[in-house]
Amino acid sequence: MQFQKVPRFLLLLLLAAVPVWAHGIGTGIGNLQYLRKAYPDIGFERSYDRSRDDWKITVLIPGGTDGSTRVESFFWADGRMLPEAELQHKDSYGPLFYTYPRELPDPAGFTEEEQAAIREYSSAESRRDGAGTPMFFFDALYGTSSRASTEQRIVRISFLGRRMNVHERIREPLAAVEKKILALAAGDKDVKAFVDGIKTTDAYYWRIINGTNRRSFHSLGTAIDILPKNQGGKQIFWDWARDKYPNTWMLIPLSRRWMPPAAVISAFEEEGFIWGGKWAIWDNMHFEYHPELILYNFYRD
Repeated sequence: MQFQKVPRFLLLLLLAAVPVWAHGIGTGIGNLQYLRKAYPDIGFERSYDRSRDDWKITVLIPGGTDGSTRVESFFWADGRMLPEAELQHKDSYGPLFYTYPRELPDPAGFTEEEQAAIREYSSAESRRDGAGTPMFFFDALYGTSSRASTEQRIVRISFLGRRMNVHERIREPLAAVEKKILALAAGDKDVKAFVDGIKTTDAYYWRIINGTNRRSFHSLGTAIDILPKNQGGKQIFWDWARDKYPNTWMLIPLSRRWMPPAAVISAFEEEGFIWGGKWAIWDNMHFEYHPELILYNFYRD
């Protein structure tokens, strides 16, 4: 899907792993600062390549098995961070930076035009052929270009009383989230009920996003799904809801969607995780580690 004239809340919609509610896109080289802040142990050097008329970004990644530093090169490509060989396919990808809203959009106010736009985007053709997140930078950052290299970096942890496999880089952020949630649970009955009601926490799983040809961030071990023992008759995931409400799933009221307490969502966001409940095709069980997006949207200079 190319960027084109669309309804107001979908204007310049970035097609990442799944779409989000976007009100603008950051593509300028100044946004490199958010990658530097999000991943302070990684080096980012930039120089202008006149032959490509673009910024070349050299990424220095410490932590090789032999103590070495890996060096990867990308072109800024309007915020896509693409290797040189992919510049010819630039329009197949969206920028890394997009609007992740503070407040949860309310479907009660959707116009018919907006409903149609979401329905079109969620179609099988759009999901299969649409632009998605360029994974090149993340594969370099996490060392996840292959299943074998990924699984060398997967660790097993305990999170809110459940065991799961995650990428080693998100072990500490998740520990910080857990500490905050357990502290909240001590004085907040809703948070305690959420923790007590968890059925499973699932993270690493090498797979393609359903209905697309793109890998999920679960394949990097940087996304987790929290499933409850009981959804209380509420909907939790847009695609499952679509089976029951094929034309109106995007209008399901927030009150009829299962979701973690707001305090839990905030705890995740404070440690660099975005929540899939704020995406246009919502995934309310899903959290994904993107500190660069939290910095870009919540703490922009």
